[in-house]
Amino acid sequence: MELNPYVKFLGDRDAVEVIGHTCAQLVKLMEKMPEAQLALAPPTARWSAREIVAHLADCELVFAFRLRQTLAEEAPIIQPFDQDRWAARYAPCDAASAMRLFESLRTWNLLLLDTLKPADWDRPTTHPERGAMTFRTIVETIAGHDLNHLGQLERLIG
Repeated sequence: MELNPYVKFLGDRDAVEVIGHTCAQLVKLMEKMPEAQLALAPPTARWSAREIVAHLADCELVFAFRLRQTLAEEAPIIQPFDQDRWAARYAPCDAASAMRLFESLRTWNLLLLDTLKPADWDRPTTHPERGAMTFRTIVETIAGHDLNHLGQLERLIG
């Protein structure tokens, strides 16, 4: 498994800037979709828009822990998770609730990023499936992950 499969979406963009703009972009995309369309998964898509937003909220929860664990512990091993098994429980989740959770957690994570010292970016951590990485790798993963799912939503809107 590659270290950061989402870095290809980030390119040369600044990760923190991307992370800082995701909520606004997500809100704009969600406003373009009627409520009934949010739950529809087109045959060419893996998840519906509602499920993508729920997934983003789940991931933000995971990323929040990983960021803090990497800053607080010496070379921690971060916990992977099976996104499909988590997604299997999205049926009762509505898009508005998932969006509120995502926005709240993202705000909290951005506040944390504002406190960083230069050395914090190089703090080591290990992902059992992806190997050794740094705090910076986690932040770049978040940004690339955001861009990946924003692109999926744009394609769903068509």
